[in-house]
Amino acid sequence: MRFASYSGMWVLWVLMVGFPPLGHTALLGRVDLVAETAVQHYIDGVVQGGEASARHGVWLQSEHGVLAHHQGNVPLPVASLTKVATTMASLQTWGPMHQFVTMVEATGPLQDGVLRGDLVVQGSGDPFFVTDDALELRRALRGLGLKRVTGKLIISGNFFMNFTPTSLASGKLLKQTLAPPPAPRRTGKKRHATPAADPQALIIDGPVEVVSFCPPTQGSLVRHRSLALFKTLKRMNVYSNNAMAEMLTVSLGGLPQMVTQAARGARLPAVDLHLINGSGLGPENQLSARTVCALFSGIHNLLTPAKLTVADVFPVAGTDRGTIRRRQIPAYTIVKTGTLRKVATLAGGMFTRAHGPVWFALINQGPNLWNFRTQQDSLLHNLMGHWGAMAPPPAMFTPTIPGTETIRNDILPRVKASGG
Repeated sequence: MRFASYSGMWVLWVLMVGFPPLGHTALLGRVDLVAETAVQHYIDGVVQGGEASARHGVWLQSEHGVLAHHQGNVPLPVASLTKVATTMASLQTWGPMHQFVTMVEATGPLQDGVLRGDLVVQGSGDPFFVTDDALELRRALRGLGLKRVTGKLIISGNFFMNFTPTSLASGKLLKQTLAPPPAPRRTGKKRHATPAADPQALIIDGPVEVVSFCPPTQGSLVRHRSLALFKTLKRMNVYSNNAMAEMLTVSLGGLPQMVTQAARGARLPAVDLHLINGSGLGPENQLSARTVCALFSGIHNLLTPAKLTVADVFPVAGTDRGTIRRRQIPAYTIVKTGTLRKVATLAGGMFTRAHGPVWFALINQGPNLWNFRTQQDSLLHNLMGHWGAMAPPPAMFTPTIPGTETIRNDILPRVKASGG
């Protein structure tokens, strides 16, 4: 009864004021002796392979402050936990409901299904523009009556497709999707192969060209809107997509700006984020376990006013698959994984009866990655067994069910027709 009352009060308190910041001003709190013992056993287990204990970091934090830690303030390689910083910077910069806009315009008149000029695509950094989006775009353009472009396909701005990092390669993918090569079609008893043209193809006569500045246009055709940012971030984090993280970093204005925004959102000094990219590729990307927890807490506080939760941007054990599909993490735990050749990391949050929300970060270095993962999962189960689980957890720790975005192409028929 005492636990239930405590948890209910915590849910109400956090919904009203959010989590307290976990940066340098966080309260010291009272160490949980059972958690401290569990962490020591955990460190003893992961160092059995001969790696020094200094190569591992742990931080457990409730709203009162630190519960237990080991090397918690020491920057260590974090692999894809770097994406937690990229997520924080993206939300801080654009907000969770932001949509990246891809504009399609024309430099010439449109008449009888033919655009006599160039087709211009202006990207704004959508990291999740994939084949399905290109097909929807083609459908919208065909709905305007467009069948052929006599000029070039011009790419302007940050345009990416299918996680391809360069605009030229992305433009070529888009052109191929708009007008795929004829597929073989077998006819007659001898099965002669003859080309079967796609009746919905949009033919572009000229090549793909990437320009620094958008040329003058005669009008707009279609405005394509991405998924809401929080949905894009969820996809990035579930599968730990490195390309998406790097594209977001580019759109944020580069690494220094990404670090500045992440630090600002988490109320941390920028010097606490030792990063060389937005994806986590490379052991030079280093954060302390405490800093990772501060980033998670900051993300929660930023999402709460939008009636979203950290579960809307990170994987949830027992619900999502991706990088956690083979893990034995306690159900409903919100997590982000990280892996390099000799680095295995896990961080996130879980809601407990004893302490309410608890943020954790586990950083391990050494060759036996699967042993590290097993030890990480076991530690979380031990802690949850000690503190008590809430199943299911309160709404503040579960994904929301927002309305679906069924139409993301706006038709803008403003191109002048020739001969008029």
